[in-house]
Amino acid sequence: MTRLVSWPDLVEVQPSCGTGRALRSPRAEIAHFHSDRSADLRLTAGKIRRFENDLRGSSAIRLVQDSHWVTICLECDADIDLLLTLMSVALQAHQGWPDSGNVPPARCNDQLGGRAREFR
Repeated sequence: MTRLVSWPDLVEVQPSCGTGRALRSPRAEIAHFHSDRSADLRLTAGKIRRFENDLRGSSAIRLVQDSHWVTICLECDADIDLLLTLMSVALQAHQGWPDSGNVPPARCNDQLGGRAREFR
């Protein structure tokens, strides 16, 4: 979170789910930190489909069926590097989206009960 909040396209906001801390891009709420050990990152359905095989191959990633978010387990420096890389992908994915004021917020994996519904 400390590294990401310094990025020019991100600002810290109250998470729409009400738990933890969140980051928002100019177009959408993009990351939720529900604990020091995990983050939900809003990649969009298209980016998840595009990188699904790679995401499934990572032990740090949890995918939840029908979610536009991925959960990243932050257990080591490599996981943090993965989060930073995927944040760049998420920012790119949201550049083409319509203004988030016209789109209802997508529920993060924490709200979807992601631990119970995850799939690999």
